[in-house]
Amino acid sequence: MNFKGYRREDGSIGIRNKTLIIAVDECCDGIARNISEKVKDSVVLTNSYTCMLGGNEETFNQMIAVGKNPNVGGVLVIAMGCGSILPEQIAEPIAKIGKPVDILTCQKNGGTRRTIETGIQKLKTISEEINKTPREDVSIAELIVGVKCGGSDTSSGMASNPSAGNAIDKLIDAGGIGIGGELFELQGCQENLRKRAVSEEVFNKIDSLIEAEKSRWSVEGTNVETMSIGNSVGGLTTIEEKSLGALYKMGTKPIKDILEINKDFIDKPKESGFYLSETTMLCGGAGVNFASLGAQMVLWTSGAAGFNNPIIPVIRISGNEDLFNDDMDIDARGIMDGSDTVDNVGNNIIKKIVEIANGEKTQLEDIGSATLTLYQKDQRLEQLLGSCKNK
Repeated sequence: MNFKGYRREDGSIGIRNKTLIIAVDECCDGIARNISEKVKDSVVLTNSYTCMLGGNEETFNQMIAVGKNPNVGGVLVIAMGCGSILPEQIAEPIAKIGKPVDILTCQKNGGTRRTIETGIQKLKTISEEINKTPREDVSIAELIVGVKCGGSDTSSGMASNPSAGNAIDKLIDAGGIGIGGELFELQGCQENLRKRAVSEEVFNKIDSLIEAEKSRWSVEGTNVETMSIGNSVGGLTTIEEKSLGALYKMGTKPIKDILEINKDFIDKPKESGFYLSETTMLCGGAGVNFASLGAQMVLWTSGAAGFNNPIIPVIRISGNEDLFNDDMDIDARGIMDGSDTVDNVGNNIIKKIVEIANGEKTQLEDIGSATLTLYQKDQRLEQLLGSCKNK
């Protein structure tokens, strides 16, 4: 199976041709959004944590990695001018892989109004350049697809998750790559993961990162919800039940490795197969995590909850008869009443993946996209947890 994609100079394949504005500090967010309103197919990624670099290296690495995502054709990096993250630090590694990149600093450019005016011109120039990139025939083997669940209910574990897993298996059989994450929601699944890991070394790495994620969200004296109201109303009773149902969306193929996202580096999948990752369970942050890992699209399994991302299209799958609506791309309801099969819905998902890669819009693409949320592990908490563990 082939589709028409945008081949980048580093050899990766984009299924969209977006211009990205990276605001390295939140003081520039309004400037970035004013610029974006005037340039079609532009997207804003804002660092809302802080303008300081120290302790925020994971966010810094993700801004660069999202700029390198194959769905991004060119990048404009803007800064206020008084922060510790310099636009050149973000722009240079992205430019090195052959993408058109420009920078803009508000203080040097004479204030907000002039920066918006200059930014519009710079982004239009980038947009004109990337719009010359032709689409070419490429194999489905070039696709990297993330898979995530949200708003899970009883139908998720029985219909949408197994269907997504079936499609991920078929994608890998065709030479593609699947990536899962949400390590906090893999509690209770370790024995299943041990059987799928390609080696004991890979399983130990997976187990270690699941336990680390559990520690981050289970600090004594603080509250954490492992089950949302929607999960409970939808019929799920424990985090283990939720996790074992969620595991179905990751198919049955061997797990080649677990891709890390941290302050020092961001892993990338190297060959066809299935990978786990440190992609967070938090929806907006997960979209940016998947983009930073190089994914071109995401399969989202749900009862009826929403998740959208303006860089990587999200294919929604639901089997919930009561809550199914026109937000959904794939109908898995027939599995629940016995009139359809997991394998057939998996085939429908593969067909939809190819259509979306070819340029067809998902049901909600360009409609109510969620904010690109940068999520990072707090380095101060990491040190405290490490100190407690070593005592």
